[in-house]
Amino acid sequence: MSESATPASVPMTFPDRFAGKVALVTGGASGIGRATVQRFVAEGARVVVGDLADDPLAAVSDEFGEAVRTQRCDVTNEDDVAALVALARTEFGGLDVVCANAGTGGFGLITDMDLDEWNRVVDVNLTGPFLTIKHAARAMNDGGAIVITASLNAVQPAAGMSPYCASKAGVAMLARVAAMELGPRRIRVNAIAPGLVSTGLTAPLMGIDAVRDGYVENTPVGRYADPREIAGLIGYLASDEASFVSGALHLIDGGANTMRYPDLVGALNSLEV
Repeated sequence: MSESATPASVPMTFPDRFAGKVALVTGGASGIGRATVQRFVAEGARVVVGDLADDPLAAVSDEFGEAVRTQRCDVTNEDDVAALVALARTEFGGLDVVCANAGTGGFGLITDMDLDEWNRVVDVNLTGPFLTIKHAARAMNDGGAIVITASLNAVQPAAGMSPYCASKAGVAMLARVAAMELGPRRIRVNAIAPGLVSTGLTAPLMGIDAVRDGYVENTPVGRYADPREIAGLIGYLASDEASFVSGALHLIDGGANTMRYPDLVGALNSLEV
């Protein structure tokens, strides 16, 4: 079976599904975030895009033109997040949809890990979505939707990935609490849990045959995902089609949660021999 998605397997867009809506995407200059921006624009939204990478942000602006506004945003910096939300209101007049997608990874055994490395991963992956929800929810129109990118590792542990797994599990619970608190305003909050997706963030792992093959072998559908497939789920959860869906973690992992997680420690140690 093919290890990657074919174009025919990627969901089609639904024109005008987000017509008149304003969306905000963090980590929106590459990978899942960029695919989500592309989908929102294709379906009629105007989108504010935040990211740390200046050149990819400029490329997003060039590609999507007047449908987007871009701004450098460190999601661990509260002032940056507040400014990104303010941009949506000043440039597009409101905010209806938020995708808290910015994330990072790391690797190291618990007994060997520096506290700074733990804090770095948790700050981006968990504090970032908290700050995004905090400021976006204040500005959002009632009846809006928030989608947070968690991970398969929210439910499936992986040796060597303690801060990543813990932060993504925290994201899943953050979505549930936010759904409770924001429900009276009809703002729905959901988290998604992708398995292995071919992005810049995963490129170092994808480049190691034993690791990539281990993921594929432990995914029942026998491949990894294309970012556009993940954007398809985000688009659904953010749309009115999911008007009664809130407070849940939605797996999109090709069934990988039914099997074991690859032995990353063993695979990486074998490279050092």
